[in-house]
Amino acid sequence: MKILVALKQVPDTETKIKLGADGKSIDPTDVKWITSPYDEYALEEALRLKESKGAEVTVVSLGGDSVKDVLRNALALGADSAVLLKSDATDPLSIATALAAFAKEKGFDLILAGNKGMGGDNSSVGPMLAELLGIAQANVVMKLEIGEGTFRAEREVEGGTEVVEGSLPAVITAQKGLNEPRYASLKGIMGAKKKTIEEVEATAPAGFTTVAGMVMPPARAEGRKLDGDPAQQAAALFAALKDEAKVF
Repeated sequence: MKILVALKQVPDTETKIKLGADGKSIDPTDVKWITSPYDEYALEEALRLKESKGAEVTVVSLGGDSVKDVLRNALALGADSAVLLKSDATDPLSIATALAAFAKEKGFDLILAGNKGMGGDNSSVGPMLAELLGIAQANVVMKLEIGEGTFRAEREVEGGTEVVEGSLPAVITAQKGLNEPRYASLKGIMGAKKKTIEEVEATAPAGFTTVAGMVMPPARAEGRKLDGDPAQQAAALFAALKDEAKVF
C-alpha cells in the first residue's frame, strides 16, 4: 500500500500574530512555524498503517525552503520519503491542483490530510483534491479502517455518527480524535537529517481568490469580578445578563 500525506506549515497556534505592512498578510518576524495540528493526525494514521500493513508513506508539502522543517519532522517520525512542491500558492484550489498534478499516476492507494489547515480554516483542499483526481473521499474522519481495497470511515454529525464506506484509492481528511500523534525520537531526528527531500516545481495555476485585507480582532473587554457570596454573585450575574447584555 502506498500512502501520501499532505502537510501544511502554519504559525504556531500560540504565536502572537502581527499584520504585515501590506495589510494582507501576517508579519513572519519572530513567528514559529509548525505542522498544522490536524495534519499531525493524518500523518499519525499513515504511520500506524505502515506499522500494521507495511504501507509506504510519502509526505508532501507546498512552499519554499522553510517548509523542509515540516517535511524533515515527518521523516523523523517515520515517513519513508518527502517531497517539496516548490510554489508560493496559497489559494485552496491552486494548492489542490498542484497536489493532484503530483499525485496523479503515482499509484497512491490512500491520500491523507488534515480536515483543515490552521489559520486559513478553509476545509476545502482535501475535497477538491479528491474531485480533481476523481476518487472517493471521506472528510472530518474520527475513525478509519482500511481493508483489501476498501475503507470504512466514521465521522461525527449532529446527533450521532455517520459511516462512510468506499473503495480505494481515496482521500481521507482527519479530525482531532482520530488518534494520538507521536513524538519523534532522538534516533529518528538524527536519521532524518541524513535523508534527502525531493524538490519538484509545482504545477499550480494562478490564485482563484485574493485577500482584500486583514484586520486584527478588537481587544476583548476587561472582565468584571462579582462580589458577595454565591447567591449574591448569581443574582448580580443574572441582573447583568438581563439589563446590560439583554440576554433575557
